[in-house]
Amino acid sequence: MTFTLSTALFAQNQTNVSFHNFPWGTSLEAFKARMGNPVHVEEANGFQSLIYENVPMAGFRAFMVVYFSRNGLEGGTYYFNTENLEELMRCYASVQKELVEQFGPTPPAPAGRYEELLREMRVYETCWDLPSGYIHLKVNTRRSDPVTLWISSPALTSLLDGS
Repeated sequence: MTFTLSTALFAQNQTNVSFHNFPWGTSLEAFKARMGNPVHVEEANGFQSLIYENVPMAGFRAFMVVYFSRNGLEGGTYYFNTENLEELMRCYASVQKELVEQFGPTPPAPAGRYEELLREMRVYETCWDLPSGYIHLKVNTRRSDPVTLWISSPALTSLLDGS
């Protein structure tokens, strides 16, 4: 299954955040019925995580972790597989472009020392905190981390924020 984001920018306020085209609250059974069995399952802190390998996403392949609570789907993370720095940056730019097209631009990064630190550390991040979910796209080229896309439901985001 590929992840394509094609909602026009003018419709960004009407776009609901979901994970891999599944709405929040989707049951684990319904998810597995469409996606197949995961390569690994983990349980921790009241959540069950399904792990899938080699999932197509935005024209790239990703390692996908999907989080379920007793209320169903709560979020997930994509870790993109790239071969080199050029492909890593192409992946980040491509995924970011699709997210901006769907959810709109994000506020500019803060100026000053923080901006200089980010440039030196080669960290690239884009975040959307929307009523229907939280989206965080990140890569750290200095540490050779993969492009990572975190998407969470409002309930999971609130739990992680300690609210």
